[in-house]
Amino acid sequence: MKCPFCQHPDTQVVETREVEDATALRRRRRCAGCDKRFTTYERAEVSFPAVVKKDGRRTDYSRAKLAASLALALRKRPVAAEDVDAAIGRIEQQLLQTGARELESARLGEWVMNELKRLDEVAYVRFASVYRSFKDPAQFVQILEEMARGGQARVPSRRSPRSGRKT
Repeated sequence: MKCPFCQHPDTQVVETREVEDATALRRRRRCAGCDKRFTTYERAEVSFPAVVKKDGRRTDYSRAKLAASLALALRKRPVAAEDVDAAIGRIEQQLLQTGARELESARLGEWVMNELKRLDEVAYVRFASVYRSFKDPAQFVQILEEMARGGQARVPSRRSPRSGRKT
């Protein structure tokens, strides 16, 4: 690695440590030319699958967008930031484990709902109501009754108000 001060091509690693969350290495280096020290960070470059939206558009996965969705659902709820970060980490781990180049947004949404249910049931219902486009109070009642019974809440699907068929 070149020295950022004198551009000398020879630097020596003096010390290596893991960053607090163990996602990167912090290296202290010394330049063989000017003897100045500097710090570098080494991170693994991972490639997340593209997200395929319901309308067929493809977008790059965005951790910031995922975090914003969780933050909105968890707004004014007593959930620690560390727990949210851990949930995001679990979702990203699932993304990487698929090994796929593309992933349907519906699958990602299900993973988000599972994590929200673990974190806070109110946030789970908030997210599910928007994600599944609840149209009437009966859909809220259904999900709340299932949660009260202690069963795995099955989020009601969207239905056409006239035909009763899924849309």
